[in-house]
Amino acid sequence: MTNFERHATAYWTVGPEQGELRSEDLPTPGPGEALVRTLYSGISKGTELVVHHASVPACVADAMAAPNQEGDFPYPVKFGYLTVGVVEAGPEGWTGKTVFCLYPHQDRFIVPVESLTVIPDGVPARRAVLTGTVETAVNGIWEAGPRLGDRVAVIGAGLVGGMVAKLLAGFPLARLQLIDVDPAKRAFADALGVDFSHPDDALPDCDIVIHCSASQEGLQRSLQLVGDDGDIIEMSWYADRKISLPLGEDFHARRLSIRASQVGMVARARRHRRTNAERLALAVSLLQDPVFDVFLTGSSTFEELPGAVQRLADGTLDALCHVIEYPSAGVVSAKLPSTQDSSAQAQPTEATR
Repeated sequence: MTNFERHATAYWTVGPEQGELRSEDLPTPGPGEALVRTLYSGISKGTELVVHHASVPACVADAMAAPNQEGDFPYPVKFGYLTVGVVEAGPEGWTGKTVFCLYPHQDRFIVPVESLTVIPDGVPARRAVLTGTVETAVNGIWEAGPRLGDRVAVIGAGLVGGMVAKLLAGFPLARLQLIDVDPAKRAFADALGVDFSHPDDALPDCDIVIHCSASQEGLQRSLQLVGDDGDIIEMSWYADRKISLPLGEDFHARRLSIRASQVGMVARARRHRRTNAERLALAVSLLQDPVFDVFLTGSSTFEELPGAVQRLADGTLDALCHVIEYPSAGVVSAKLPSTQDSSAQAQPTEATR
């Protein structure tokens, strides 16, 4: 690397609702390591705003650390996990590959090649930032274990809820509803090919309810919509918020179950037969469907990233997945080889995403 190429810039959370770009020097890549130039990264709004608000509970700070995170919660911390780039230097056969990595927002970085997932042909680099979110949805569905003819409801038509509903739309279910309090989400559900409902009008007696709204009201409604002895899969992260539930009502009387789904580990039902690398490989392969572009709802330049995060936090910017575009995106993507080896998949560190 030249001296210029040793320089990198990364986004850090430095205080409650305070973020900034910081410069750092990169070491020389060692054996088995790759230098990656970032093309795009995605803001996973739910989790990243928890970090932005410094709301990660101290008791789970270690467990909730992302792969390749630097610093510690609450701050200063370099956090993020939806990054796509091109390998500029690395072991034989890696240079020029477009890859996904669970890495924070940074314009250039060095990681072991085992941390990289090669993006297959047919998946545009920009869309590939969704790989980590598809992986989260896959894990939740593995946890839920839907069966032929099931009646399923997904509550919360955000990034994760919409992703879960999109994947479930390919299952032979008797019924699938995407539920949200915002009537404007109907158009989003239509784009996904999924029935939409307001919570007040949702159909009851579900075999499975997957809750993704991160709200007390949504979880309470889940208890009402699931059928007797039914399962609620909780995919929301409430961070330091306290949630109250009427456990003396439906939950107790109808013998309901609430199970957490958390992407740091492969879902229990597949844990002994699937690795994290296999789960990521499955996730990126699903992104060949262009309908996933509906989840990419706006973009900013890398220099605008601190302001974009704050606008997401204060509600002046609405987004599912907001894409960050790096200066090299247009130049490098035009030079990528037309064929890539999609067999070289790697296993990420087990952590929350």
